[in-house]
Amino acid sequence: MIINVNKPSGWTSFDVVKKIRGIVNEKKVGHAGTLDPFATGVLILGTGSDTKKLSNIASSNKTYVADLTLGIETDTLDCDGNIISKNKTPELSQELVKDVLSKFKGVNKQIPPMYSAKKINGVRLYKLARQNKTIERDPVDINILEIQLVKFKSSIITFKVKCSKGTYVRVLGADIAIKLGTVGHLSSLIRTSIGSYNIDESKSIEEIIAL
Repeated sequence: MIINVNKPSGWTSFDVVKKIRGIVNEKKVGHAGTLDPFATGVLILGTGSDTKKLSNIASSNKTYVADLTLGIETDTLDCDGNIISKNKTPELSQELVKDVLSKFKGVNKQIPPMYSAKKINGVRLYKLARQNKTIERDPVDINILEIQLVKFKSSIITFKVKCSKGTYVRVLGADIAIKLGTVGHLSSLIRTSIGSYNIDESKSIEEIIAL
């Protein structure tokens, strides 16, 4: 069975896997691509023999809507982290923000963040980050297929992005802030689709229990 879950904020992707495992009474449950605890939206789970389909789903393009708060940088690049720097936000216009966003479209190099589930030498980076250790990470190729401004109010930029597997929207947000002459972190992140799976068809944990 393939299940399209609308992941709630505050849950890890593995929390959702454990919960679904208990609901469907199936030991073999996996997911197609981690969502950060603060993030919400489409998390695709597979149970039993359908876990074999997850790698193909995980390699699909993904769409997100993010709120980027300018002027404050955190160690995790999101709202769950500790503030590590503050910077004034320059005067910005919608036209300037749109122009900067457009510069990120296409194939780019991105360095995975220390606070991530990526493994280097068999160790997940976030485990090292929690020990205040930083190691060198090789940049990876990512593809930003679409990026557009949704809303710009005060110091918060809401943008929508369609991107390839392996793209960290937290890093993208921080890079956008730097291009705008300041720092920033994601205060909200919603994954609205993975391939053909859409948030409109997602079920909450409560809905899955009811079913």
